[in-house]
Amino acid sequence: MAIKYQFNKTSLNDLQKQLNMRTRALPTIKNKESALRVEVKKARKEAEALQSRLAEQLASYEYMACLWTEFSPDIVTIEDVDVTLSKIAGVKIPTLGDIRYSVRPYSLFTSPAWYADGVQIIQTLARTGIEYEICNERMRILDHARKKTTQKVNLYEKVQIPGYREAILKIKRYLEDEENLSKSSQKIVKKKQEEERA
Repeated sequence: MAIKYQFNKTSLNDLQKQLNMRTRALPTIKNKESALRVEVKKARKEAEALQSRLAEQLASYEYMACLWTEFSPDIVTIEDVDVTLSKIAGVKIPTLGDIRYSVRPYSLFTSPAWYADGVQIIQTLARTGIEYEICNERMRILDHARKKTTQKVNLYEKVQIPGYREAILKIKRYLEDEENLSKSSQKIVKKKQEEERA
């Protein structure tokens, strides 16, 4: 990235301000990056745990597979899922709240006896599945934020801070050279004036 500057004191002061701002911000951004990295790992572990729990739950009800043909799929529906937003290291992530189910009335006398348990099983499986999806979304959001923060750290560390330092050094050298030339020319003029007087 080419930093635009002019060879004057105003530009030097502006570049110095930009350099100071980035130098002060860099440790904070690095801390944010490490915090996000930890949160991504936590979310990944949680997602894996939820996935295995869902698989275990499905496997534990496999013996009932032939009974599910009697079960009407529209008895249990999800009415609403409360998802709240919380912040981790300045990043908004979804958190699962309450899940409201709607259970269509069914006859306790004509329906099989296991229907009540089936409703509970469906609700449990649905909750675990929704938790898994929200956890995956949280992991995706955190990982995206971590990548962006890592890019910003690299931009500051490897491009902008060295670029500003180099530009400041060039301006200082140029201004010093200008000052030295000015002093030299003043000395030459003074010496010529002294020679003319003599």
